[in-house]
Amino acid sequence: MNSTVIFLAIAIVIVGIMVFIAITLTGHKPHEFDKEIYQSDFLSIENQLIKEQPLTFNASVIEADKLLDKALRELDLPGKTMGERMKSAHGHFSEENSVWYVHKIRNQIAHERGFQVDYNQAKRALATYRQALKDLGAI
Repeated sequence: MNSTVIFLAIAIVIVGIMVFIAITLTGHKPHEFDKEIYQSDFLSIENQLIKEQPLTFNASVIEADKLLDKALRELDLPGKTMGERMKSAHGHFSEENSVWYVHKIRNQIAHERGFQVDYNQAKRALATYRQALKDLGAI
């Protein structure tokens, strides 16, 4: 009987180790962005914003919005549109209302004929996009 108890104890330990390994291997690991690429892309967007060239104002906001959407997609957040993915990211942003605000500005640029942001609005929008990307861990 003594050997049966020892065998049973060893079997329980082995099964426990196997369960632990299975949980560890299938556990959700945080996504790791290629920060160098995101930082480089965002720096390029910031550098395209030129105070003396109003055509760069809207373009920089649109490009920053695209980069944020790329990060949301990379996180595999559910949603067919960026708005849906942003809803799925609820709680990820330190300035969630600001992120929604700049995305709405992007939508106005894209969908309202003649809509134009000024330099300061574009600069503030880029600061919000930068913080959102930091919050996600992309930069």
